[in-house]
Amino acid sequence: MAQRFPLLPFLVLCLCSSASIIGIAHQHEDFTTQTMEDFSGYPIHEPHSFIQNFASSSLSVDTESLQNQIDELATFSDTPAPSVTRVLYTEKDVLARRYIKNLMGISGLSVREDAVGNIFGRWDGYEPNLPAVATGSHIDAIPYSGKYDGVVGVLGAIEAINSLKRSGFKPRRSLEIILFTSEEPTRFGISCLGSRLLAGSEVLVKVLQTTFDGQNRSFLDAARAAGYAKDQDDLSRVFLRKGSYSAFVELHIEQGPILEEEGISIGIVTAIAAPASIKVEFEGNGGHAGAVLMPNRNDAGLAAAELALAVEKHVLESGSIDTVGTVGILELHPGAINSIPSKSHLEIDTRDIDEQRRNNVIEKIYQSAIKIEKYRGVRLSEFKIVNQDPPALSDKSITEAMEAASKELNLPHKLMISRAYHDSLFMARVSPMGMIFIPCYKGYSHKPEEYASHQDIANGVKVLALTLAKLSLS
Repeated sequence: MAQRFPLLPFLVLCLCSSASIIGIAHQHEDFTTQTMEDFSGYPIHEPHSFIQNFASSSLSVDTESLQNQIDELATFSDTPAPSVTRVLYTEKDVLARRYIKNLMGISGLSVREDAVGNIFGRWDGYEPNLPAVATGSHIDAIPYSGKYDGVVGVLGAIEAINSLKRSGFKPRRSLEIILFTSEEPTRFGISCLGSRLLAGSEVLVKVLQTTFDGQNRSFLDAARAAGYAKDQDDLSRVFLRKGSYSAFVELHIEQGPILEEEGISIGIVTAIAAPASIKVEFEGNGGHAGAVLMPNRNDAGLAAAELALAVEKHVLESGSIDTVGTVGILELHPGAINSIPSKSHLEIDTRDIDEQRRNNVIEKIYQSAIKIEKYRGVRLSEFKIVNQDPPALSDKSITEAMEAASKELNLPHKLMISRAYHDSLFMARVSPMGMIFIPCYKGYSHKPEEYASHQDIANGVKVLALTLAKLSLS
């Protein structure tokens, strides 16, 4: 008679034996994985676990090298230090672009350019077919400005990638740095030219076909002279399809005093104000400053002055501190001290986080211009809204990643809005967007005194690096 074994003890014995075998197998697998990770410097099976300990392992920022790069880039300028003047497609702009492309190459990024000179440097992730995470800013500079506006977001992005590489991090999604063409409107009067095109502006494509600078040189001729738009005029080829990136994050100096005044290291931008610009022209009779008596004058200059004061009045009447208006250009013709102005030209900038409130201000400015026309006996020959862009909201998942990064790095931070224009405003039309602000001295920007400390820049680079790491693994 065959011997019978109790069933339960037999199952327990089998399970214990299986557990032992599995345990040995897991130990062997863990040993193999550990050996491979030690050899390669990258996590093999569980890359997401790397991020959990990432912040505690100090991210290193080479502040000395980064500052040297900022200083060296500032030498590509058409005005002497400490000011920086770097205008689109000029010789200094082309040299500065070459400098950035070289740094991207040194960092092991694959570099490409599009037809208008947007420059892309990519670090491929281990799932390169996924939409990449992008970062970047601009390096063009208005006349007699500083060396940090935009530049921190480009050179800082390169250093953030270098920092991640030094840490042994390997991105899942590719990471891409973008140097945007002509964020400033200096040469052709169009701000955020490169990012507007990337966001798919058909209107801008048409406008650029007939756009000329102050020396009557066309945009396309200037672009070709700089090495771009060589073989085709179809600038729509620059367009990015929506969803090309899973996220876009821009590092930037605040350009305002809040962070410095409050002693806060990091600003996390929740929204970018809606900007609009207007061109206005009045025409009067002009005449000799001594011969034409006051009751008989139709002074286009005084009409412009009245409208400038009306801009201030209507902005203040909005009742919100977020509504701002500026008459940045006021030109009189013929521009002689002994001649009554026969023509006046104004360019007005007005912004608000609330698009409708800003549009109401624009309408009030227009109504004031009509009243001034009648009252002053002048002709309102032009009232043109050049651009009227909507505001952009930061994506919640990106702001949360930036907040988490700031907390993990023990950096005080606050949520805030950006009243300044940035390429992020237009990248928000392509992908989810977020911005990181760092303090700058007295809030100065667009002037030679513009400055950000080594420590504040390093803090921003660390938050950017950790945010990119989190987003790349999502």
